[in-house]
Amino acid sequence: MTTYLLDANVFMQAKNLHYGFDFCPAFWDWIDRAHAAGTVFSIAKVGDEILAGADELADWAQTREPLFLKPDAAVIQSLRITSEWATSADYGPAALSTFLQVADYYLVAQAHAHGHVVVTHEKPGATKTIKIPDACIGVGAKCVTPYEMLRAEHARFVLPAA
Repeated sequence: MTTYLLDANVFMQAKNLHYGFDFCPAFWDWIDRAHAAGTVFSIAKVGDEILAGADELADWAQTREPLFLKPDAAVIQSLRITSEWATSADYGPAALSTFLQVADYYLVAQAHAHGHVVVTHEKPGATKTIKIPDACIGVGAKCVTPYEMLRAEHARFVLPAA
């Protein structure tokens, strides 16, 4: 069974664009069901970013604390490995400093530690910043888009027959 870790941008863009709470509650129900089945999670640092928004998404996240995993001993070890990759890559000091202070660093380490697949809207190949897909490649973790995850998991958001 594949286990996915959702980046903050998956939640935020879903709320703001494609799957607003007001017109596509099925997306949010699917997250709840996939989480209950042990398929979808995120991390505590992403939860913190969402809660800082103090909006409808924060209200939703506040009642779903188990969705947001806290780092364990294996993640702590993977933080070191992820940090070593980042410092040995060809990024400037500002990019490195930023990466090591944000949730992305912990998300990649969590995926590395436990074999999870990271789900993000970020694209690889940035040269001035460290993007999640590049960090995943660097440490050997898998990374997909939200749409790839939804297709792989056969998510269906359909209206009942009239």
